[in-house]
Amino acid sequence: MAEIVQFSRFEKAFHLMAYLGLLPSESSSGKRISRGAISKMGNTRVRRLLVEAALKYRCAPNCASVTLKRRWKDLPEEIVEHAWKAQLRFNRRYHRMRSKGKPVNVITIAIARELVGFIWAIATQIERESNQKSQVA
Repeated sequence: MAEIVQFSRFEKAFHLMAYLGLLPSESSSGKRISRGAISKMGNTRVRRLLVEAALKYRCAPNCASVTLKRRWKDLPEEIVEHAWKAQLRFNRRYHRMRSKGKPVNVITIAIARELVGFIWAIATQIERESNQKSQVA
């Protein structure tokens, strides 16, 4: 949060992914398009944290622990549901890609990129709601 500050400044999740350097580099000429490794042009700290978080999805998500339930206590129910769906989706995606023979690093970056989309969606929703509350007050 401290590195990105305001998520709504990114019009789409794709723009945040680019800012964080999680999109593939590209070399294009005419009709030929060649994609390479991730660009790494963005924020190194946030990218590293996202990759570490994406590695966690190798393991199946368990029932919510006591600590996790305590964190969820003050959050809106729809955000908790959104986060839980994301955990299940990322774990399934990891194992689906692994069964197709994709390298672990490719899978990890793909999941990190998708994780950014979920984070952007939740953060912009919270920002919109807080802006609406401040306008009412």
